Amino acid sequence: MKLKIALSFIAVILIVGCTQETQNSLSRSLQNWTGTNGVLDIYAGNKLVHKFIKIDKVSTAYGSNDGKMRPYRYGYGVDDLNFNGKADPGEKKVYFEFSDYSTSYVFYERNDK
Repeated sequence: MKLKIALSFIAVILIVGCTQETQNSLSRSLQNWTGTNGVLDIYAGNKLVHKFIKIDKVSTAYGSNDGKMRPYRYGYGVDDLNFNGKADPGEKKVYFEFSDYSTSYVFYERNDK
């Protein structure tokens, strides 16, 4: 019993001592394991021009040789062609990328429970 308490205490101390980026990475790992129902809305000005649904994660790109972060994100989601928030027949799961610098976007989780 005391060993469980001690190990739990050590785990908490290690997590609290991690950098913010490490904590975010751990959080994303847990989130990826538990699953999400993400939505990505892409805007041109104030008009919605593209929507991806049923996204499990959006990742930051890293260089293959230098390991540095790239200025875009990517993921997989259903291409919601009619913007109704549902995966209709003919709407397929696709790979997407978007720029951190020039793309106006909102990424959020949809809870339809």
